[in-house]
Amino acid sequence: MLRVNLVDLDRSGTQEIKGEIPGDSEFWEELDLVLVEPLGIALVVTGIPGGQVLARGEMTAVVAKECRRCLEPLEVGVKESLDLVWLDPDEFGDAEDGEFRLVEATATELDLAPALREEFLLSVPRFVLCKEDCKGLCPRCGVNWNIETCDCTLEEPDPRWEALRTMKNE
Repeated sequence: MLRVNLVDLDRSGTQEIKGEIPGDSEFWEELDLVLVEPLGIALVVTGIPGGQVLARGEMTAVVAKECRRCLEPLEVGVKESLDLVWLDPDEFGDAEDGEFRLVEATATELDLAPALREEFLLSVPRFVLCKEDCKGLCPRCGVNWNIETCDCTLEEPDPRWEALRTMKNE
């Protein structure tokens, strides 16, 4: 599904790729991601004279994450527009700078999987909050302050600063 036959692409000019990649696919190997819904991909791949390949479209998924303050489980929707370009290294030299990928002029097939995987990983937010005003957890007893309160006192002076406190009070 994620491979484009470049000979067919030269003949037709464009190819449409639509599909889903489930969370248990080898596509996700060695990643610390849990997909709640499969990754949906919709791309139009265009062959451009001179050995260039352009893939435009979008990918969507729902990923399981946890709130960075209270550790409650969340489902985060990810939707990313894609504009991927592959260039012939003979034509464009060392153009691989993150914006462009390279495809050899003699290649008969283009594997989209590495680029799609990279773009998806970059689009998943690293940290999420369950709500903007999440109160988090008590650092002493671990109570979720969004649900209940506790009687812990958080103010404990650091003994390393005691010398400065005494100078201030003099």
